[in-house]
Amino acid sequence: MSAHNDSAHAHAHGDGHQHGDLDWEVMAAHLVNSGELQLPVLRRTAGRLSELLGPEPEVRRVLDIGSGPGVMTCVLAEAFPAAETVAVDGTPALLTHTWDRAARLGVGERVTVRHAELPDGLDGALGTADLIWSSKAVHHIGDQQGVLDALAGALNPGGLLAVAEGGLPTRFLPRDIGTGRPGLQARLDAAQEYWFEIMRSELPGSTSVAEDWPAMFRRAGLTEVASFTLLLDLPAPLGEAARTFLHTQLTRFREMMSETLDADDVKTLDLLLDADAPDGILRRSDAFLLSATTVYTGVAPRVTTPRPAPSQGPTRGGACPARSGAR
Repeated sequence: MSAHNDSAHAHAHGDGHQHGDLDWEVMAAHLVNSGELQLPVLRRTAGRLSELLGPEPEVRRVLDIGSGPGVMTCVLAEAFPAAETVAVDGTPALLTHTWDRAARLGVGERVTVRHAELPDGLDGALGTADLIWSSKAVHHIGDQQGVLDALAGALNPGGLLAVAEGGLPTRFLPRDIGTGRPGLQARLDAAQEYWFEIMRSELPGSTSVAEDWPAMFRRAGLTEVASFTLLLDLPAPLGEAARTFLHTQLTRFREMMSETLDADDVKTLDLLLDADAPDGILRRSDAFLLSATTVYTGVAPRVTTPRPAPSQGPTRGGACPARSGAR
């Protein structure tokens, strides 16, 4: 299974995954485009993670689990210049994108790539890290608690696990767009939730769990559990890159969900996808992009060295104090 941290597919959390016949090599350009649109959020996220880790201990190794084409991998490499940053993904073509991007951005000497399918690749072969980042990958593994346990177990003492999951549905159109029934996006949300439920149920080893992410982090043995949410707010009128991203997203909606939508909504989607139509997503003036990324964090317990007992000095009689236990 390949999982990526860039927004590419059409479910209610606006993330970047699709099972079945999706060709990740074909999707690479879209993944890069969506990741670059999110760069302001990704950089602010890396800054928050750096604040949470603090100046001590210095971050020496970072794992990006489900790295896709490496947009966030390179952001992390820039944010933690003393660290080796390792991109981990199940799609070799996307790891090649990561390698090329890192070289182009001047961080290639500190970025490595590892091909690993999830969750089998989390068997200890990746080694340990001071920071583990994963975005929209955990929910594509049947046993979500199990993979959090594995990620937490790969942290060095005092290390930080940061997982982007959940969040709010992406918004990009007004409620009434002047064609079809108002409220199209709400109905797309419902269709995406239905698709997501089916996707989860069909995963190998699918295990039902209440998606209380802070509670799941605590069950994984992490401490100092917290979360933060950052917004990407691109107002209308959108630039070409954002319009291209939305056109690809709507294309995925049309391919995946047409059977669960009524004929009127399918007709509206077709109009939005028409590259020549004034009301299409590539031309209309009211299209915007608003998304929220929620990141959950937890810290691996720090190893504490027992403090030595205070020195008592010699007794009045000159004898040394008794010692207990074997030397």
